[in-house]
Amino acid sequence: MESPLSFRQFAIEEGIAYATLHKWKNRFNVGTEERTVHRSSDRWSSQEKFTVVLECATLSEVELSEYCRRKGLYLEQVAMWREACIQGNMKSSDQQKKAKSSSSADKKRIKQLEQELARKDKALAEAAALLVLGKKLDALRQENEDD
Repeated sequence: MESPLSFRQFAIEEGIAYATLHKWKNRFNVGTEERTVHRSSDRWSSQEKFTVVLECATLSEVELSEYCRRKGLYLEQVAMWREACIQGNMKSSDQQKKAKSSSSADKKRIKQLEQELARKDKALAEAAALLVLGKKLDALRQENEDD
């Protein structure tokens, strides 16, 4: 039994341009069964990745391997996407906890700054009053000297 010819070898033997043969194959999906075009994992949207993780959640290893072959994926990609989904879920709960703790810390800091601002406002008002009184005292002294 002879080994099957590659597309390039077939194109050469039949005298058909490789590009033409490739276009025909893509147009009519020759030799594919429900197979999608292979894409690198960075071209999958987050929604598509999540859908893949959901679809693979209940599959056995054999079924998962077949699914990955059909979709043009690697088992490692699906495992990474599953882990990313888990981490994303954990991060949101961690973020909520962090937001609550930072919120209470922010409230304490705001209260402390407001108290410091009030104290400085009082000190500034007192300094302004002393300055005005000093000027009035100088003006009264000058009036007394003139008399």
